[in-house]
Amino acid sequence: MKITSVEAVPSASPTTNMRGTRSNYVYVKISTDEGIVGWGESTCGPLSVANVVEEIGATLVGKDPFRIEEHWQRLYHLYHNVRGGVIQMAAISGIEIALWDIKGKAFDAPVWQLLGGQMRDRIWTYGRFDGQTPELAVEHALRQVDTGLTALKGDPFGHQGLFISSEAERDAIAKVKAVREAVGDDVELLVEVHGRLSPSSAIRIGHALEEFRPYVYEEPVPPQNVDAMVKVAEAVNIPLATGERLYTKWGFVELLEKQVVALIQPDVCHAGGISELKKIAAMAEAYYVGFQPHNPYGPINTMAAIQVDVCTSNFMIQEGGHAPWFDQVVVGEFPRQKEGYFDVPTEPGIGIEMDEEALRSNPPVARREAEGYSRGATWKSKQETEWV
Repeated sequence: MKITSVEAVPSASPTTNMRGTRSNYVYVKISTDEGIVGWGESTCGPLSVANVVEEIGATLVGKDPFRIEEHWQRLYHLYHNVRGGVIQMAAISGIEIALWDIKGKAFDAPVWQLLGGQMRDRIWTYGRFDGQTPELAVEHALRQVDTGLTALKGDPFGHQGLFISSEAERDAIAKVKAVREAVGDDVELLVEVHGRLSPSSAIRIGHALEEFRPYVYEEPVPPQNVDAMVKVAEAVNIPLATGERLYTKWGFVELLEKQVVALIQPDVCHAGGISELKKIAAMAEAYYVGFQPHNPYGPINTMAAIQVDVCTSNFMIQEGGHAPWFDQVVVGEFPRQKEGYFDVPTEPGIGIEMDEEALRSNPPVARREAEGYSRGATWKSKQETEWV
């Protein structure tokens, strides 16, 4: 079998997301001379990744798609000065996922079967509890719990930048408090910050959050300065998590060696693909650190991550991944969580087929002027329940 083409397929979501906008996604289609087509995803926001997918993907034409590790190493070392950045790594990740999809289809097996085999019978997942006010956060949380979810994540912070106002701080704490009181102690709460606190603020707010027993305190400070994260970890009695903005096994070395976090969150569409996630998880296992893939993008993001979850010993919980529009761009119905869990996928490859016509009928949209991360202040409550 030989690769005949590597193609980027940029596409916008057919419907609006929780912020009332349409987002752009980049998929990867790899064709072979035996008719097997593999799908991957390189979504990272910028559409420039589509150009990189096709530029580096062209070097694989005529090659054996089964030699995944060899292709990964070659693509990673192709350009010395751009090595390891998110655009390059998103492109490599999407290509690598598509190669695994081809291999699984060729062997008529799900990817997890080729990575060591099944370790669990279902995949624990979480929903959201975001809301503009404590009341809306509670409303959202209760709707999510009614679907069977036993874990919820929320970003209660409405401020921008590293330095939070006292008003925004009180508001964030009030949201977590209200949700904890509403859902009770049997629902796990994950508090994410998106790196929008200074160390001193993260410590102060962490102390205030301790009584609500968060499952993790995610990215309380930006991930680039590991020593700043160490300072927070040593001062608060909440497990820390980070990793969605770290790429490749090398990006996790210092974080793990300093034993800063309880949970790592690499993204299969950014960190290097399926094999690289498995390697990162194995590194974390040696430090007794749990594994939870980041997953806020398209349907392949979810399915590729689940393939790793099924066969990884230190897997903890999977970021939920189903938007209503997924059913419009996949062939058939996209898997849904049931009582807080995803079933183990049994279809060959990554487990879904993309509807290429549907993808191409929704071309990329112009990027809005500013996105930021003021989730708690901008999400529409009536739409929030759609992400389950």
